[in-house]
Amino acid sequence: MAVKLSTNLGPLKLDHPLINASGTFDVFEAGRILDRDMFADYPFAAYVPKTVTLNPRTGNPPPRLYETAAGLLNSIGLANKGIEAFIADDLPRLEKLPVPLIVSVAGEHKEDYGRCAGMLEGRGEVAAIELNISCPNIELDGRALGSDPESTREAVSQARKATSKFLIAKLTPNVTDIVEIASAAADGGADCLSVINTIHGMALDPVTLKPALGHVTGGLSGPAIKPVALRAVYLITRDLDVPVIGMGGATTARDVMEFLACGAAAVAIGTANFQDPLLADSLKAELQNLMEQHGYTSVNGLIGVSHKD
Repeated sequence: MAVKLSTNLGPLKLDHPLINASGTFDVFEAGRILDRDMFADYPFAAYVPKTVTLNPRTGNPPPRLYETAAGLLNSIGLANKGIEAFIADDLPRLEKLPVPLIVSVAGEHKEDYGRCAGMLEGRGEVAAIELNISCPNIELDGRALGSDPESTREAVSQARKATSKFLIAKLTPNVTDIVEIASAAADGGADCLSVINTIHGMALDPVTLKPALGHVTGGLSGPAIKPVALRAVYLITRDLDVPVIGMGGATTARDVMEFLACGAAAVAIGTANFQDPLLADSLKAELQNLMEQHGYTSVNGLIGVSHKD
C-alpha cells in the first residue's frame, strides 16, 4: 500500500507534513556543523528561520537554557539582528532553498507586525509570514500580545493590511481560552495558526536554590507539553475552519500522527532538533510505516480523524 505524505497548508504544497519550529533549526549552521549541503538535501518540507523583529535585540541575560524533566526551558528573549539585516543578509541565500520559506516576525508594538509584513510583501523568496504574537508587549505591560483577543486581532489586522502573503499567527498557550484567541486571530485575517508556543515555567539551581535562568522565567518546550498542545490543536480545529500547524513536544512518528489526527495539517519539530538535527529524515520513513500499519494511505485521510465518530 503506497502512503502519500504530501499535504497542503493553504497555498503551500508540502512534500510531507514536517516543518521546523522557529528558532530550533538554523539551516546555515546545520550545514556547516554537519558538513551537509542542506540546500540540496533539506530534511523539512518548509523552513522557518529564527524570529526577527523590527529592530535588533540583544535578548535576555544568560543563562538562557535549562534542561528539565522531559523538556527544555529557554529564555532567549528574541535575540536577533533585526529585519533589515535579515532581508539584506539572509534572504538572498535562503532563496536557494528547495522548500517554501516561512519568515517569522515579532513586535513590541502591534504596529510592528504591519511594518515587518510590509517589508516582506515584495520579496519573492518569502512564501508565508508567521506572526509570533507570543512575545512580551510594551502596550500590555510585558504580557504576550497574544494573550489578549483584541490586541491579537489588531496585530494580525495590521499585518493583513500590509501583505497579501499567506499569514500564520503563532499562538501562546498561556491563556484561559485559546479558542477565543484563535478566533480573534482568524477574524484579524490570519490564514493559518501555529499551535502552540512554549508554556511559562521556571527552574531553580539545585545548589544555590536561585532561579536557574538569567531572566528568572522562561518558556517550557519538549515532550512535557505535548498533551497541552494536542488539546489546543483539537479544540481549535473542532471549532474553527482554519488550517493549523501543530507543535509542542513532537519527537516521534506517533507524536506526529497524533497531531495530524487532532486536526493539524502540518507538524513542527522543535526541541527535538537540538538532540538530533536530522530527526526529520527518519521521522518521514517512520511516519509512512506507521500510517501503513494503521491503514491510512494519505496524510489528508489522517487529518482530523479524532473528531470523527
